[in-house]
Amino acid sequence: MLEHGGDLIAAARKYKRPLPQWLDLSTGINPVPYEVPAIPADVWRRLPQDKDGLRYVASSYYGTDSLLAISGSQAAIQSIPQLFKRARVGLLLPSYNEHKHAWIQAGHEIIELQHAQINAQCSQLQLDVLLLCNPNNPTGDLIGIETIEECLSIMKKKEGTVLVDEAFMDSTPEKSVLPLLKPYPDNLIVLRSLGKFFGLAGARVGFVAASTERLSTLREKLGPWTISGPSRFVACHALKNTQWQESNRNFLKANSKLLIDVLAETNFPADGYTDYFAWVKHRHAQQIHEALCKAGIFTRYFPEPSSIRFGLPHTSDEFLRLRQQLSRFYSPCP
Repeated sequence: MLEHGGDLIAAARKYKRPLPQWLDLSTGINPVPYEVPAIPADVWRRLPQDKDGLRYVASSYYGTDSLLAISGSQAAIQSIPQLFKRARVGLLLPSYNEHKHAWIQAGHEIIELQHAQINAQCSQLQLDVLLLCNPNNPTGDLIGIETIEECLSIMKKKEGTVLVDEAFMDSTPEKSVLPLLKPYPDNLIVLRSLGKFFGLAGARVGFVAASTERLSTLREKLGPWTISGPSRFVACHALKNTQWQESNRNFLKANSKLLIDVLAETNFPADGYTDYFAWVKHRHAQQIHEALCKAGIFTRYFPEPSSIRFGLPHTSDEFLRLRQQLSRFYSPCP
């Protein structure tokens, strides 16, 4: 099992600080989740219903009806590699580490790619799968739609597949590849999730967009009832609420800017960011992470490259707390 952000209970035990005293910035999850409505009692009693309207609502939200609802992106990340024969998989590194782990576990070979040369490497290297996290986690790098379309064309000639993980795309839907690619190319797979933008990571709801044939194969692999009835109910509600979605995009963008400003003011300028987090490379990242933990601020440390990812604070008091600790403990970045 790989280590992830968000294990606040473990941090609380390690640093002997009660949970209510922590500021948890260790994930890229929206700190203000969608307000879950009251769930009817019969939703708890019934088996999950495929005809509950979730697919229709999701098709409207994502702009495609070629979708399969899954138990969060993680279910797809673990299952999709098992649908391929031994493959050479091009992956930007650093990136979300579950991707690399899942493909290696399934017996595939990982080829490390660089963001600035993605088109050239896609063309020159013998790849069977090109895997892109867009925006990338933790670096925040964003790959333009035109670049992905070119990669799709290159990979199609090689009879290869492009897999795009858009877990952090909901705040910038205009940059998603989903609405622009109709009918769905048979060599494209896109992953989406309700965990980050809607702040509903605990519901475990995600979607795979792909060709009908690919979705049918994956559906057979995953089996029935991959999402609980209550989670399906909440997902339907959240995906329909366009007013909340627009307000949330404004909130995320505003707080992301505040976070970047705080980091710059305290001599920790961001090397990359999205609307959900900021990423700072520093040769003393581990020591910084440890000192912040001792002060009750939980961040995500990455050993390679040595760096810290800061999730979004919510309130002005939380921003002030982060600013004070960074200013107090550390001198300017080298």
